[in-house]
Amino acid sequence: MMNTLGVGDKIPLFILKNQYGNDVDIADYIGKNILVIFFYPKDESPGCTKQVCAIRDSFADYAGAGALVFGINSGSVASHRSFVEKHQLPFMLLSDPGNRVLKAFGVKNVLFLTGRETFVVGLDGRIAFRYRALLNAINHNDQILNFLT
Repeated sequence: MMNTLGVGDKIPLFILKNQYGNDVDIADYIGKNILVIFFYPKDESPGCTKQVCAIRDSFADYAGAGALVFGINSGSVASHRSFVEKHQLPFMLLSDPGNRVLKAFGVKNVLFLTGRETFVVGLDGRIAFRYRALLNAINHNDQILNFLT
């Protein structure tokens, strides 16, 4: 596995399916908005639910900073759709079967869980900020907002 991407690194280009089964090509968004890309272990787990709901509750702040938010894990399109609908999430969740994109970003597993890491990508397609914390899921929202605002 490669090293985790860091500040100044270009992000890998990828195409994944969103919660509605539509292809999302990240290249279509680079240069148009700041991107917040977060990797999280599992839909509906307690920590992940707290994380996505914190982002949902602060979504106006993300939009105000010109940021688009994408959550990524290996969950299915159907699982993501259910998660989005149940918690009324205003952002896309992308299905990464086999964790191909997670591995391309170099996100590290912790014990038996896939990692929890958030990347802020500037208009130039390079990482401007990153934050890793598996157990303190809600802190991701606070750290990213502190950076964006």
